[in-house]
Amino acid sequence: MPETEDLPPIQVLLDQNVPREVGSWLQRWRSTWGVTHTSEVGLQGKSDAEVFYWAQENDHLIITFDEDFADQRSFPVGQHQGIIRLRVWPTTVEEAVNALSRLLGQVNDLELVGALVIVGRHRIRIRTSRGGN
Repeated sequence: MPETEDLPPIQVLLDQNVPREVGSWLQRWRSTWGVTHTSEVGLQGKSDAEVFYWAQENDHLIITFDEDFADQRSFPVGQHQGIIRLRVWPTTVEEAVNALSRLLGQVNDLELVGALVIVGRHRIRIRTSRGGN
């Protein structure tokens, strides 16, 4: 699906478990997005809470392999910029790119904002404060 033209460019923070090469690919795929890796902003080795806090303070959606970010008790849907949890194995550049390619080919940018998106090998689930599948 195309990017949503009336939405400001999405800012993305790649968690420390996401290879930096995924950021390079993502920047080519969505050239209007700002893509930052945790290692670029002093978050390498920091806790999930610290990564989450930085992302919210700086209006960034988080992309991660970390299942803890899918816990809505700790990170309630609608109370963050958005979280994309890649639920694929192995956690390689290739698997991450394949998962994100499927997601970004099926979902527009607006659907990602404020949502919890879980991208598995065969299924994409989107949870929003408005409901979701």
